[in-house]
Amino acid sequence: MLKKLLILFIAVAPLAAMAQEVKIATVNVQEVFNAMPEISGIETQLSGKQEEIRKNMQALEEEFNKKQEEFETNPAASEAAKQDQQKQITQLYERYQTYMQNGQQEFQQLQQKLLEPVNRKIFEAIKAIGDENNYTFVYDISSMQSPIIYFSPSAVDATPQVKTKLGIK
Repeated sequence: MLKKLLILFIAVAPLAAMAQEVKIATVNVQEVFNAMPEISGIETQLSGKQEEIRKNMQALEEEFNKKQEEFETNPAASEAAKQDQQKQITQLYERYQTYMQNGQQEFQQLQQKLLEPVNRKIFEAIKAIGDENNYTFVYDISSMQSPIIYFSPSAVDATPQVKTKLGIK
């Protein structure tokens, strides 16, 4: 008798699991991201940093070009002086390359540091909307890289709810 009940339970359990309603919603994360009030301030900070890096790179480039021109127009009298000038030019070029790499890394780190809290707020709001509305899945439809090929026009668009949760109009 116990064995029959166990077999019946095993047979019915998948049917019960499939009987649960699957609720799916979509959200356009890029639309929400662009509507966040913090974004304009972040863009200002990032463009300021980018301009600072560009100016410093330009100054290094000008210094390099000046040394290169001096080397070409005023050849040194001795071989030792020529080698010293070439060494200075090489060092300037290496400084330029190093600064360019470090500047890119510094910019990316600042970008990540500034955007991480915004992204966290968005995904916490999406999770809250998903929990409140018992959605089984919430898909981001802002990217063509999305695994969703098609969604019905009757699918729930949670984007307005996420914006409301974040206080965005």
